[in-house]
Formats: sequence, C-alpha cells, structure tokens
Amino acid sequence: MRMDPLANPEPLIRRVYSYVAYRLGDGAEAEDVTSEVFERALRYRASFDDARGGPLPWLLGIARRCVHDQLISRVRTEPLDEEHEPPSPEDISLETVERVALADAVGRLDERARDLIALRYGADLTARQIAEVAGMSTNAVEVALHRALTRLRSDLDEDAVRAERNSPVAGPASNFAE
Repeated sequence: MRMDPLANPEPLIRRVYSYVAYRLGDGAEAEDVTSEVFERALRYRASFDDARGGPLPWLLGIARRCVHDQLISRVRTEPLDEEHEPPSPEDISLETVERVALADAVGRLDERARDLIALRYGADLTARQIAEVAGMSTNAVEVALHRALTRLRSDLDEDAVRAERNSPVAGPASNFAE
C-alpha cells in the first residue's frame, strides 16, 4: 500500500512555512509560496515515492524550487538603480540591528550555503535530513554547514569591527575640559 504524503499536513505546513519564511521573510510572500508548495504537492502526489524518503524531504524539495522561482521573480521586478538604506541603529532596538546584520551576512553567502542554513535553522532539519533533500552525503552537508557558519561568524565579526570604527564617538576627554 502506498503512503499518502499529505495524510497529516499540519506539522508539514509548519515546517515548510518555517523554511520558506527563513528564505524569504515572514509574511504574505512566505504564505503564498507555502501555499504554492502544497498545491504542487497535491498536483504531483502520485509521484511521491516513500522508498526515496519521507514526506518532509519531498515537500522541502518542492519548496526549494518554489523559493528559487520566487527569488528569480524578485530580481526581475526590483528596480536596479534603487538602493535600500538599512534603518539607522538609533531608530531601532539592538535585537533588530543584530537581525539586520545577520540577514546581511547571510545574504553575502552563496546560494547553496544560504539554502543549507535555511534547511538547518529555518526548517530545523538534521544534517541527515538535509542530505536527503539536497542530494548530498551527510558528511558533505556537515562540512558545508560548518564552512558557511564559519564564514558567517567571520563576516559578523568584521562588520562589528567596521561599525565600531565608524561609530560617532566623542573625542578624548581633554576636548571636554575646554
């Protein structure tokens, strides 16, 4: 008897949405892409093969393609000459500044590293599960994640040093004695 991959959709929806939101940001866009994932899953339900893995890796494979399509459509619709200014640290909380810095550092990673980090921390998958989804060995996933996280830490440290050098700090105390 063939397994129905969508027999218990509720926990799958949460995991797929978490992955999509991690890649695209929370909100309507992530909800729309998650809906598209499940529409495709319903349409191609007969192609699910439980011998190749469980429903979650299958759905995340679909989600990866949907996210990729969405990112491509963003590039086509965003104006090329308009730059987005990050919010000033004075206007937002420290947590928000840290999230912006992290998102910026993740954005500087290559597509494969961003995807692996999203699968690990967005969809909360283990290295073994990521290997199933990405078609890699578990060891290759662990090495790639380690390298991506090392690069993230390094970029965040460099950003912090740069921010510290550029912050408007008062001069030496002798300037105030006058």
